[in-house]
Amino acid sequence: MKPVLLINPNSSDATTEAMLTIARRHLPDDVLGWTNRAAPAMITEPKDSAAAADQVAQADLPKARAVIVAAFGDPGAVRLAQRLSCPVVGIGAAAARAAAAGRARFAVAATTIGLRASIDALMRAYGTEGSYLGSFLTAGDPYDLLADPAALDAALLDACMAARTAGAERIIIGGGPLAEAAIRLAGQVDVPLVQPLPEACKAIAAQLD
Repeated sequence: MKPVLLINPNSSDATTEAMLTIARRHLPDDVLGWTNRAAPAMITEPKDSAAAADQVAQADLPKARAVIVAAFGDPGAVRLAQRLSCPVVGIGAAAARAAAAGRARFAVAATTIGLRASIDALMRAYGTEGSYLGSFLTAGDPYDLLADPAALDAALLDACMAARTAGAERIIIGGGPLAEAAIRLAGQVDVPLVQPLPEACKAIAAQLD
């Protein structure tokens, strides 16, 4: 049987491996990773996201039963879905749908201030059932935060608290490289934290049933 393909639109092997570990907890099928070697190690600016979208959409990919595009902006996911005959799910779209369910007020906590506009657009496009309150960004350089899990968790927790103060009933931890942080922070905020990668896995599993 063909595997589920997890696409990492950035070039970090460590991020790919971390996301594979999480995905394999949620999917019964084999999950294969694919890393975009042409991208930077973290996508933080619109030009990088646009380039990654082209690279993912045009990539020569292994055969798969389904595909997860595992960067929060879902670069290339729509075009890939048009090209492939299998289900394609972006973690951003999956998270938006889950967070908005039941007409909830929801927000995003993320590290990539340069991608705020595209994050907000994606959330409004796919989180239509609920009320989107906006993105709450961490202070500090995203690369520095990613290299220091304790600092990353503290910065994301501050962003979550700001989102909670704004009225969020659910908060998305927005970013493929933040998948492990989302797990660590679960239970530290008094509203549910939506984890994009597990939500994408649930969406894929539902389509494969």
